[in-house]
Amino acid sequence: MSDVAELIEAASMLAAARQRADLTGRLQATAARLADDRVRVLVIGEFKQGKSQLVNALVRAKVCPVDDDIATSVPTAVSYADSPTVTLVKHSGRDFDHDDPDAPAPAHSERTEVSLDELAAHVAHVGNPENREGLSQVEVGLPSAFLQGGLELVDTPGVGGLGSVRATATLAALPGADAVLLISDAAQEYTAAEIEFAKHAVRLCPNLTCVVTKIDLYPEWRRIHALNVEHLARAGIKAEVVPVSSTLRWLALEHDDNDLNVESGFPQLATLLTEIVADAEALTGRVVANSVLRVTEQLSAGLNAELGAAENPKTVEAITRDLRESRSRVAALRDRSARWQQTLADGVNDLTADIDYDLRDRMREILRSAEDEIELLGDPAVVWVEFAPWVEEQVASAASANFVWAHERAQWLAGQVADHFAEDGQLSLPDLAPSTGSAMLAEIRPMTLDDSEPTLGEKALTAVRGGYIGTLMFGMFSTVAGLALLNPFSVGAGLLLGGRSLREEKKRQLTRRQAQAKLAVRQYAEDVIFHVGKDSRDMLRRVQRELRDHFTGVATELDLALQASVRTAEDAAHASSADRDALVRKLRAQAEAIAGVEAAARRLSNVPAAVG
Repeated sequence: MSDVAELIEAASMLAAARQRADLTGRLQATAARLADDRVRVLVIGEFKQGKSQLVNALVRAKVCPVDDDIATSVPTAVSYADSPTVTLVKHSGRDFDHDDPDAPAPAHSERTEVSLDELAAHVAHVGNPENREGLSQVEVGLPSAFLQGGLELVDTPGVGGLGSVRATATLAALPGADAVLLISDAAQEYTAAEIEFAKHAVRLCPNLTCVVTKIDLYPEWRRIHALNVEHLARAGIKAEVVPVSSTLRWLALEHDDNDLNVESGFPQLATLLTEIVADAEALTGRVVANSVLRVTEQLSAGLNAELGAAENPKTVEAITRDLRESRSRVAALRDRSARWQQTLADGVNDLTADIDYDLRDRMREILRSAEDEIELLGDPAVVWVEFAPWVEEQVASAASANFVWAHERAQWLAGQVADHFAEDGQLSLPDLAPSTGSAMLAEIRPMTLDDSEPTLGEKALTAVRGGYIGTLMFGMFSTVAGLALLNPFSVGAGLLLGGRSLREEKKRQLTRRQAQAKLAVRQYAEDVIFHVGKDSRDMLRRVQRELRDHFTGVATELDLALQASVRTAEDAAHASSADRDALVRKLRAQAEAIAGVEAAARRLSNVPAAVG
């Protein structure tokens, strides 16, 4: 990374010498990205699968609270620090105004330092149930050699079933991760929900590793491991499956037993994470090198025109004319009628409509299936314990598929806009990685059903009410025949009508519960549509702003470069012979320096030099 930092510094000096404050600012932003050397690895999985134990065993410190009755309720990011630190982070504000996407809205984060002993009270469900404190995450710093290379392990809350809607919040964080560890214990093979989640996860973050935990508790863990490998291969998911035991790891550390440590499986997992850090560093180097290359390309383009005008004053007029024409083309790129601007605006509008339609269409099919099942099942209160999770799993699957599709379509749109900008501007553009933000973090209320039954007294009152009417009605008819009001016929009629009233009341209660069940499913789906739809629109607006700002900035940089070249070419035409010779020497020296920086950047990014 020191070579990369020196490369940025050299390019910044060249940009400053050419009086290109815009390019200097871009390089400063690149340097800031280089300063953040964290390699983010998300540890995800269902409740009580051993995620916190895994993180503790990796960093060799019992930092994440672990207990049979404790579940993590707040994401906990563990990274390197010179001394143990714990910081509670609470974000507030918005990324932008929904009424005016161009207007920035206030956003800030509140950070509070606490002691390591207080960590469990804030991240565990016992001390902070359902994250009632509203924390975005907790940052833990440890003086761990394993983390010193920039690795950051994020212990995420259990998703409450990978088929639940809350699992979509975890999916939303995947595009910003460098790698993902999918945790599942050796008690059983992968469920359908876990395989489906892995399919979505690998599309958002291709660097996926599956970890089978608690192999010390289950003698059949090798068979479970083999079955999991088969399930992943059958699903077309390329991911390594690593069996580990956190208990054996701690025993090995306590007794300094290398054989036991190898048996725990953690050396293999640590090696994989170390390779991820190395790959991330190489990727950061390539990103920095590409940024420097874009800067040197702009510096070289203007410098070559100026050098040509200084060396051959007779060509000044032609060079100036070409530069002015280039400025006109660049100015057109910043106009709202430019092709890339139209593609961006139309694309975001179309995607918003398509994604909303896709989500509603998926939910409509689920509602139809759920309502048909309610009619077939009879009394929904009897099967609600099984029926409600089935509906939630179907809704979660639909929401996750819609989110992944929206993310992929947003990336496709970014590519279309980049292609049109490059076509109109004849530029070499960087690869774009649209951010999905922190979408789908809304809490979805679970479905509920009033399954209360009438009490014995209420049933008796219903029977008496129906029987009284029957007895009175038939008793009055029987008095015409000279019988008493209460006679065997009137009493029998009362009993029959009382029983019928009970049956009708039971049928009415069944119809009511079926209607309530359908309403609960519909309200649950509408709640999901509301939150997920909002998050998708937010993501697309964010993509629109990023693409607009990026390409407008590129066009502005080009315009400034061409403006400076026109001015220098015109000055060279009116300069004396001695001044022109001095200018030529100066420009050649700058050209050699730029060529040296460009060659270093190409070596770092493995990009071949341009011919000619």
